[in-house]
Amino acid sequence: MARIDTIVQQRRDKLSRIRQRGIDPYPHRCHRTHTVKEAVILFEKWEGSGDNPPLVHLCGRIMSSRPMGKATFIDIRDGSDKIQCYFRSDSLGEEKYELLKEFDIGDIIGVSGTMFRTHSGEITVAASDFSLLCKSLQPLPEKWHGLTDVEKRYRQRYLDLISNEAIAPIFKLRARVIAAIRRFLDNRGFIEVETPVLHYVATGARARPFITHHQALDQDLYLRIATELHLKRLIIGGLDKVYEIGRIFRNEGISTKHNPEFTMLECYEAYSDYHDVMNLVEEMISTVAQEVLGTTKVSFGSTALELSAPWQRITLRDAIKDGCGIDFEQHLDEDSLRRQMEAMGLDVSDIGGRGKLIDRLITNFVEPNLIQPTFVIDYPVELSPLAKRKPDNDHLVERFEAFAGEMEIANAFTELNDPIEQRERFQQQMLQRTLGDEEAERVEEDFLVALEHGMPPTGGLGLGIDRLVMLLTEQHSIREVILFPQLRSK
Repeated sequence: MARIDTIVQQRRDKLSRIRQRGIDPYPHRCHRTHTVKEAVILFEKWEGSGDNPPLVHLCGRIMSSRPMGKATFIDIRDGSDKIQCYFRSDSLGEEKYELLKEFDIGDIIGVSGTMFRTHSGEITVAASDFSLLCKSLQPLPEKWHGLTDVEKRYRQRYLDLISNEAIAPIFKLRARVIAAIRRFLDNRGFIEVETPVLHYVATGARARPFITHHQALDQDLYLRIATELHLKRLIIGGLDKVYEIGRIFRNEGISTKHNPEFTMLECYEAYSDYHDVMNLVEEMISTVAQEVLGTTKVSFGSTALELSAPWQRITLRDAIKDGCGIDFEQHLDEDSLRRQMEAMGLDVSDIGGRGKLIDRLITNFVEPNLIQPTFVIDYPVELSPLAKRKPDNDHLVERFEAFAGEMEIANAFTELNDPIEQRERFQQQMLQRTLGDEEAERVEEDFLVALEHGMPPTGGLGLGIDRLVMLLTEQHSIREVILFPQLRSK
């Protein structure tokens, strides 16, 4: 710790000497002519033309410095790339050149000069002038190893972005994925909308909410756990194709696949069902992958995933039977299923309700086996209070979850539009709450009134943006694709 304090003090001393020279170490503005990447492209077009070499003014952070007596090589990096700059005492003047001694790795500078290629072939700026744009008072992580402390990487993401060159491309790709999803849906006639983040009732998914308090109303409100019920109100209102990409908040555990706040796409299309939504998901994800990666094949460990259609389809019943031998359709009550699971050696003492028992089977025996993109279809009604029953089986609903790379990436229903049955489903969920299930759905009276006005047959989708980006960038932790993941406070 003492060493860091010493380095900071040395930098503060340099800051004082810079000010004593009459130089503002934090000027208001600079006049950059090109980004580094643009300058390199400009130079490569110029080479061999016979014209005068291009003059540029670049700005960036000092990443390394190599003094060699009367000459110094400094690498600077902006948001586009890194470039070498060459400073010579005889061309800059002794007094100007001496100012470089007050600069440190991490400082942000502007450099003017012409570009050339060194004997080793490196494109370089021959500095004819330079200026300090921002004096850095804290040292950057050790340059050869970058920032390796995982928690510090997430807690101080700015250092991670500065030090680890592989990080920024992940988040640039994430932005392109979201833009591509928007284009895909917009081109198919969907309307992007915004719905409230603060809800009077936390519903639309099985989750524990975060609670806040509105001072003026003197009323507790909930951060949304889903956008579903507001988007369905818009379907009822006659907007036949709607979607929203927004933050969702669920008061749940943190893991490599879960963050308490995450980004979700939800979209709803009138006069469609879950088969139509499966087709939409296949086409959307393969289109997005082709656009941002140039291929529909991505790596997952040593396995190549093929994202183009058609994806495998398997019923949940068969998936669980294949995974562990249990046929949940032969155990239609909680006690029977519990006994069967206990006979297999599973500890289910902490689980209440048939639906949650089946959910445990999915987690243990289905999800880990699904590497290639797969739709698991037809779920028990206990797990899906907002989905429409199958016409030929009252125990199941028309629902699918999409899996790839051993994780769920999407969830979709043929939406329940019978207001009487929806009320009964909510009431059954409230009964589960009284029995201790904190994640069970709550009754949302205003939504039920809206549903009584008539909602057309509708297919709905929820897709996790963070997990999709994990898949497309071969990341195995959700924290690698969220700029500021949730961490325990210091």
